[in-house]
Amino acid sequence: MPAQKPAKPGNVRIVCGLGNPDAEYARTRHNAGFATIDALAARRGVRYWKSEAGAQVASITVTGADGEKREVLLAKPMSYMNTSGGPLSKLARAHHVRPEEILVVHDEVDLAAGEVKLKLGGGLNAHNGLRSIADKLGSRDFARVQFGIGRPPGRMQVADYVLRELKGTFLEDFELTVERAADLVESLL
Repeated sequence: MPAQKPAKPGNVRIVCGLGNPDAEYARTRHNAGFATIDALAARRGVRYWKSEAGAQVASITVTGADGEKREVLLAKPMSYMNTSGGPLSKLARAHHVRPEEILVVHDEVDLAAGEVKLKLGGGLNAHNGLRSIADKLGSRDFARVQFGIGRPPGRMQVADYVLRELKGTFLEDFELTVERAADLVESLL
């Protein structure tokens, strides 16, 4: 069976942000996806989140280019990054959402800090969260908003870099990128 085309503007039904659920990770590069989902929820006036399929989920209504209104789920898997595919795949099955109708927001070390980029399907770039999602969905045909965090300085390990708490101008720059990522997601919806 040929692969489906990944999500395009107008047919995204789940926007899933990747991160880690514990408070100690809230202000880290690895939580770029959660931060973007939170920004989208704030923009849309979301007041109610529910726990469903191992994720925190909120529903928003978007109006497509054709003027039709539709429901889109915002999701934050409450497992850790490396196992985020389990909750997302359960949520997708429960709502009859195909992989090509999913948009995943994630941190990306191979993109300069501050850049955001849309990627349709393709490779996983050694990202364990994406690998988990592809494994559980049985497909790589989901779209991604890559949130550029850049490479760690010097000989710092990637894990230390992505999980280090952001402060000062690093946090300010991160928060500006969150808004750019949220802008990109909104333009796709």
